[in-house]
Amino acid sequence: VQLQASGGGLVQPGGSLRLSCGASGFPFDYYAMGWFRQAPGKEREIVSCMSSNDGTTYYADSVKGRFTISRDNAKNTVYLQMNSLKPEDTAVYRCATVYTAWTNSANPCSPSGYWGQGTLVTVSS
Repeated sequence: VQLQASGGGLVQPGGSLRLSCGASGFPFDYYAMGWFRQAPGKEREIVSCMSSNDGTTYYADSVKGRFTISRDNAKNTVYLQMNSLKPEDTAVYRCATVYTAWTNSANPCSPSGYWGQGTLVTVSS
């Protein structure tokens, strides 16, 4: 099993980045996927997640309206488009497979075991 994240970097406030996470070694289209982040000195938090095949999504309030999660099951890849980036978005971002409980609107996704390595996003002028 491998999840390979890429796309991080240094961007100015207000800028955009697109993270990608390519998967191999498991049936990607059967798994819901999520993006998590961890800033220095802070706990890991869920950023966004997406169901395996019906397009259901969740966004943390802090990124709602700015970030968009998507996936291409034919390419075994999940994406995170990040727009209007803020300094507080600075963190290491990781993709992961997730369990979903969509009736829990507060936090419907939790890690289910497969993690990608982190990609650092730094938002600074």
